[in-house]
Amino acid sequence: MFTGIVTDLGTILELEKRGDLRARIQTQYDLTTVDMGASIASDGVCLTVIAKGDDWYDVEISAETVSKTNLGTWEVGRRVNLERALKVGDELGGHIVSGHVDGVADLVEMVDEGDSTRMVFEVPEELAKFIAPKGSVTLNGTSLTVNEVDGCRFGINVIPHTKEVTIWGQAKVGDRINLEIDTLARYVARLKDFA
Repeated sequence: MFTGIVTDLGTILELEKRGDLRARIQTQYDLTTVDMGASIASDGVCLTVIAKGDDWYDVEISAETVSKTNLGTWEVGRRVNLERALKVGDELGGHIVSGHVDGVADLVEMVDEGDSTRMVFEVPEELAKFIAPKGSVTLNGTSLTVNEVDGCRFGINVIPHTKEVTIWGQAKVGDRINLEIDTLARYVARLKDFA
């Protein structure tokens, strides 16, 4: 489990297509404290550490994950949002995040509002019903609050701090973004099916 509070910006060092996609990610994490088999959310996708060095770790990404996320668009040199898994007693600063991406959202509008940037995303219809004003979403591993919803579109604001410490400072219209809907919204919608 994660919180959607990004704690490092990693860099893709290597990509290798085998049966699956293997990636090497550079990080500032102290990798002596990261066990083999540990989970690290990378742009919101829970990935397993399979090898590591002084300042990098390797992950394998299944074809299923590539097909459901934006990880197939990763390139060497790309920056990625990173978050280590929660430990008992950690502060829950964002919201409960599983690292299991539900789909991809398209960034369709960006407008500066003061020092912040309002971003509008479009999502597939089957996911739009889970997104509510003032609810939470996880976008590329970042816990964000929804401002408004209009059909399959919703808006969020990104403050300067978030733009500085995550990949959101490099965002541009046309980007495809990993989306994880709020776990609570998923269960509420499921219960409605049985009401």
